[in-house]
Amino acid sequence: MEGPDEVIHQSTRLRITSILNALGSAELMEFSTLKALISASDGNMATHLTALEKAGYIEVTKDFLGKKPRTRVALTAEGRRAFTRHVAYLKALLEG
Repeated sequence: MEGPDEVIHQSTRLRITSILNALGSAELMEFSTLKALISASDGNMATHLTALEKAGYIEVTKDFLGKKPRTRVALTAEGRRAFTRHVAYLKALLEG
């Protein structure tokens, strides 16, 4: 059995990847929406998103909606594979 993915294993990052995995592969989620779903502060979210981005698991897109800055996040193909492997690890662990 493979071990846990140490990047995803942290509970907040697991929640982030779980939410993003539920979206379609081309869908982006706004930072503010994700933050509300996780119930995290701006700083806490930024720290976890940075860790996921450095691992290549998410892509962060920054643009403007009118004159308002907007940050959106999507799970990369590698992030989806890592999430799938981590879920398989958790299932195997629970099933003994």
